[in-house]
Amino acid sequence: MAVLLGMGNPLLDISADVDTAFLEKYGLKPADAILADEGGKHKPLFEEMVANPTVQYSAGGATQNSIRVCQWMLPENPGSTAFMGSVGKDKNADQMKECCTKDGVNVAYHVDESVPTGTCAACIINNDRSMVAALQAADLYKVEHLKANWSIVEGAKIFYSAGFFVTHPGGAASIAEVSKHANETGKTYCFNLGAPFILQVPPFREVVDKTMPYIDILFGNETEAGVYAETSGWEEKDIPSIAKKLSLLPKEGKPRTVVITQGCDPACVAINGEVTEYPVLKLEKSQLVDTTGAGDSYVAGFLAGLVLGKDIKDCARAGAYAASEIVQKSGCQFPEKPDFKW
Repeated sequence: MAVLLGMGNPLLDISADVDTAFLEKYGLKPADAILADEGGKHKPLFEEMVANPTVQYSAGGATQNSIRVCQWMLPENPGSTAFMGSVGKDKNADQMKECCTKDGVNVAYHVDESVPTGTCAACIINNDRSMVAALQAADLYKVEHLKANWSIVEGAKIFYSAGFFVTHPGGAASIAEVSKHANETGKTYCFNLGAPFILQVPPFREVVDKTMPYIDILFGNETEAGVYAETSGWEEKDIPSIAKKLSLLPKEGKPRTVVITQGCDPACVAINGEVTEYPVLKLEKSQLVDTTGAGDSYVAGFLAGLVLGKDIKDCARAGAYAASEIVQKSGCQFPEKPDFKW
């Protein structure tokens, strides 16, 4: 039975190298993440990506990636992770399931035959990705699927979702069910702020705020933390102060742990108002291939530590290692086995 359950938007990543003109053409920013325009503005973007000679495909979506990397960090603990999300009935879904199963993740997809599996255009420029997600089937997850597979929830001890799962009713309802279950049973609920737009769009922010009292471990990067503070009207500007304040927001049960990554700078961890910084692994610029997956990979290593019952210091060390490995490859790819000692 899986110890860790991830719930999120499974997407087939379509990655390719682009230039500044491509970003400008579609109104994109480097190292950003947005949803595809419903009016069809971004449809040609996906067509261009598929035709790009550098195009690559991989199982993606922020949460699914974190769960895959987490399982990779647990070679002595096969079957420790599970993932739920919604896909279509097509080859893209089959390809993702095959990838996750190969990585050792127990996949329990909800299948919606009415729409295709979601995709994410990962536009790579200067070691960063500008991501445009067309959710498609991922947008149609149903809380009924969660309830039908409640035995997976009951068997797990740790839960994780990235903020992107709040953008549709099924995801928001599932987050509510699982976060409250975790609180009532003394389990651990983890949540990632995801992207600035999650905090800037009122309906999405409302879900985050309603969930906050049940979040035991809150993840985010320095940009997301800054946007949270700004949109909350806080005076705090520096990351340690913001992390401290986030850790002290009203909380049900045990104190909240806040983990804010800062790129090549130390990660900032706040527990009940006490702030500690943990170093990341320094790499030469020539070693960096794709840095956008660093945050999800850091979360993955941290979660692996939680699965093994490690202390925060070891969780942070594992997060730093996982991030350092994934940024040396394009997309969410990793060596056959981790070279990490717990």
